[in-house]
Amino acid sequence: MNKFTILIAAGLFSATIPASAQTGNPPPANPKSSTAQKTAPAKTGASPATKSGASSAAKSYDRALLHPALLKDKAPETYQVKFETSKGDFTVSVTRAWAPLGADRFYNLAKHHFFDNQSFFRVLTGFVAQFGISAYPALNPVWEKAVIKDDPVTQSNKKYSLTFATAGPNTRTTQLFINLAGNPRLDGMGFAPFGQVTEGMNVVDALYADYGEGAPGGSGPNQDEIQKQGKPYLDKNFPKLDYIKTTTLTPAPSTATHKTLPAKKTVPAPKP
Repeated sequence: MNKFTILIAAGLFSATIPASAQTGNPPPANPKSSTAQKTAPAKTGASPATKSGASSAAKSYDRALLHPALLKDKAPETYQVKFETSKGDFTVSVTRAWAPLGADRFYNLAKHHFFDNQSFFRVLTGFVAQFGISAYPALNPVWEKAVIKDDPVTQSNKKYSLTFATAGPNTRTTQLFINLAGNPRLDGMGFAPFGQVTEGMNVVDALYADYGEGAPGGSGPNQDEIQKQGKPYLDKNFPKLDYIKTTTLTPAPSTATHKTLPAKKTVPAPKP
């Protein structure tokens, strides 16, 4: 029987899933660092990739990102993050109640522009678009250790939902994926969506996806090398990858536009 292997927890343990048990594409590959590879289920056949324009990563980043332990603001109940990318803009709407810990982590990352200049390094057509490894090598080892606990899965991995990648229980850090199709079988594997692309779905669908699965299973980007070298590695070896120029964090429209007006004071009518 053909088997599909998932690497878990720094490659110290591997689990196999019979190919016959899979429906559609295998689960998303997880974050991989220079010391440990977080790999979610791989996709059979298809390819990751994105289109990184000619611009290299900016030379600076928010120094607060060097201290993950201090970036623990509680996210609003709903908020939005606009992604400006080399392919165009798209917006993610987040509902904290879906997965509070994931929503809080994403909020703090977006607030401090962690995603700026990052490439969509693993785009598998009809499966997922993955990102979340910093363009700046100095940040990757710091965030690799900043794991958060799992959230219960309250929403299905529907098309365009946003979910953290994982390397096993309680190993979420910074890598995420957008579901490019409905992937309900990921629900039972602990992948908990916390947001949804609500604008610019055509942009997400158009992300460059011709480099194939990442190394070592394919010829696409090697996550260890992204961790160590940052965006220059991708610009040199995978120049067509799409990338994130910057992100803008805003309250969701429902909380930003509806204000409660103070109650009117009533004055007794004068006596006749």
